[in-house]
Amino acid sequence: MDWFQSLFSTTDSVAHIVLLFSLVIAVGVMLGKIKVGSVSLGVTFVLFAGIVVGHIYHQLGITDPDGGYACPAKVLNFIQDFGLILFVYCIGLQVGPSFFQSFKKDGVQMNMVAVGIVLLNVITLLGLYYLVFDTKDPTSLPMAVGVLYGAVTNTPGLGAAQEAINTLGIDMKGQNIAAGYACAYPLGVVGIIGATIAIRYICRIKLDKEEEQIRMSQQDNPHAKPHHLSLRVENKALEGKTFSQLTQFLGRTFVCTHYKHNDEIISPTKDTTLHVGDEMNAVCAMDDAEAATAFIGREIEVDWQAEKAPIVSKRILVTQPEVNGKTFGEMHFSSMYGVNVTRITRQGMNLFADRALRIQIGDRLMVAGPEDSVTRVERLLGNSVKRLDHPNVGAIFLGILVGIIFGSIPFQFPGMATPLKLGLAGGPLIIAILAGAYGYKFHLVTYTTTSANLLLREIGLILFLAAVGIKAGSNFWDTVVQGDGLTYVWVGFLVTIIPLLIMGVVARWRFKLNYFTLMGIIAGSNTDPPALGYANQTANNDAASVGYSTVYPLSMFLRILVAQAIILFLC
Repeated sequence: MDWFQSLFSTTDSVAHIVLLFSLVIAVGVMLGKIKVGSVSLGVTFVLFAGIVVGHIYHQLGITDPDGGYACPAKVLNFIQDFGLILFVYCIGLQVGPSFFQSFKKDGVQMNMVAVGIVLLNVITLLGLYYLVFDTKDPTSLPMAVGVLYGAVTNTPGLGAAQEAINTLGIDMKGQNIAAGYACAYPLGVVGIIGATIAIRYICRIKLDKEEEQIRMSQQDNPHAKPHHLSLRVENKALEGKTFSQLTQFLGRTFVCTHYKHNDEIISPTKDTTLHVGDEMNAVCAMDDAEAATAFIGREIEVDWQAEKAPIVSKRILVTQPEVNGKTFGEMHFSSMYGVNVTRITRQGMNLFADRALRIQIGDRLMVAGPEDSVTRVERLLGNSVKRLDHPNVGAIFLGILVGIIFGSIPFQFPGMATPLKLGLAGGPLIIAILAGAYGYKFHLVTYTTTSANLLLREIGLILFLAAVGIKAGSNFWDTVVQGDGLTYVWVGFLVTIIPLLIMGVVARWRFKLNYFTLMGIIAGSNTDPPALGYANQTANNDAASVGYSTVYPLSMFLRILVAQAIILFLC
């Protein structure tokens, strides 16, 4: 059995390091699935598993002599930083396409609420820090920042703060801010959900009325949602006019998939001539349907499939990098290929194929026209599911390379002894957001399937959490039980609850936000999936998910940058 004992005790062997991380991750993931009510800690439990394992190794004296951890400090630092980079970069790729769109229309109001929550979190933390903590101790502010990010359940911010501490070379005297994070995290999850419940009673909200308001309001953009209708040409002014002229007269974009003239059905082009009495099957934006009917003619009932038209409709998957980022107007589907694109499916949403809309890898286009023309368009767009299943690993690591370089650029501000750097968290995050939003302009394909992005993101997160937990475990017991552990718990709870109650009431009374949308905003501003899960269970609609996805990108961005700013400006 000596070989087995050596496997666990030889801290600098590769086998021991892999075994150690596998043990921590496997146990943490399994325990994270345990639910209390409807709430579970998920993969964050890997942090607590790492703390326990790190503490056991420390108590048994099986530690690396250089760092005092269960494995060499350099290895832990590498795994921690690499996991953080992978995690934040994949998050940036995910939110990039919608990051700048989230500031449009109602998104501005929602993001104002989220920014208010982030700022109040910081103000509350700093207020309690000067009231409760020992400000003369140079380690107290970093520990308070750890409490802040446990209270708001934001792991990337914890990583950004730790990196800023390393940049400044702050002597933590054996302490690890992950201890403060771990103390505040459990009540942070409970506090976020508790705040949403408290807001409901403070504002005297009736859930049935909120559901009725959601049903009465139109959740989708009426100008983006496609609408199908069959029309008979009755406007005599259109006799002899072309479809191109019709579009100009109407002043709105619409697509005709089937056009019936003298019992002949064709897929029209912009030069096809219109005649009174002809029939057409058209697709337009929902809010343009009434205008199209009034101008062209009344709506009729036609079973176009029963007509046995020589027109086929096919969903085509965009997989060719050459068309990534091009607008529908630039593709000239109708004039060059003789087909019409009626709608586009993107991330589960149906959008009208407006000429100004840009095509992205992974889009599904509904194409209608003669079979040979549709086949040509299929070859043009790719339609290769196998190609999308293969992740663009080269583009991912190219982005990480640029992100690390960008994050290492020093920005000097007046009054700061040390230049500000975005670091290993902020640099890759910003580059990933820009790549996801504008990568097509540089012919950079950043598309990854949802499952591939989630896998890379989860691997990065659990590696980071495991490394942080193992490092924190060596002195966790002294910090929490013999130190300020209870202080971290109640300070973290106040940091969680006070900003949410204030901004929740303001959002409800000042902005008149729907309660279900507000629940999503609260969860998104804290980047907290368990809170979103609770909101989705409470609501019978997708309002909470809409609120969450609208504020999540900006909130994540601010959480990461604020962590570094507090350390660099105040330490």
